[in-house]
Amino acid sequence: MECVEKKAAIVTGASSGIGCAISQKLCALGYKVFGFGRNFEKTEWSAQSGIHPIVCDILDTDKLCTHIKQIAAQYPVHILVNNAGIGYYGLHEELNPDKIKRMVRTNLETPMILTQLLLRHLKKNAGYVINISSVTASQSNPHGCAYGATKAGLASFSRSLFDEARKYGIKAVTIFPDMTQTNLYRNADFREGDETASYLLPNDVADAVEWILGQRDGVIVTDITLKPQLHRIKRKT
Repeated sequence: MECVEKKAAIVTGASSGIGCAISQKLCALGYKVFGFGRNFEKTEWSAQSGIHPIVCDILDTDKLCTHIKQIAAQYPVHILVNNAGIGYYGLHEELNPDKIKRMVRTNLETPMILTQLLLRHLKKNAGYVINISSVTASQSNPHGCAYGATKAGLASFSRSLFDEARKYGIKAVTIFPDMTQTNLYRNADFREGDETASYLLPNDVADAVEWILGQRDGVIVTDITLKPQLHRIKRKT
């Protein structure tokens, strides 16, 4: 019997939260998943096989590029999920250059680099670039000016990329999650509300990815916004 090579998917920020949920979802859908993260010691994978954790700080561009080129040389890459993100909150004057640079490089620079590295492969495979932005991308963000700007930049990049590459079969999609129960807010003085209807779960975003992939050929939904029913934010004590 002929062996059919699995389609490959690359997911950043795969060690926890949304990235972990998306990785497991793609694995369940039959993809060979390469998940990038700095540390997988606390990652709780499901019993599914096929997820390959790659320990790499995505801000180490040379190392990241080496990994990506090796994967693309060996496997047909059909999906890139730019999920890794970091947020620092508070008055802009209270940030420092290092925090600003980390947000710009993680949330915007790295997705653009990864997309550039993989675009020819994704064109060949009529693949997907799925960018995980934020609802903050389309609104004013006092106490989160820089974070919101990076997410707005990612959304702008995603929309322009679709118009540039759609004729080659590229599907560029932006998902805009609202408050999600992840560790993104570890550097903030607030967290999600107590009611389950006041926040999203990582699996909600993963389900949106599955829905995107389930559309018939020739149809692409470029923007998806996910919000909880209730708007509740709790101050940390």
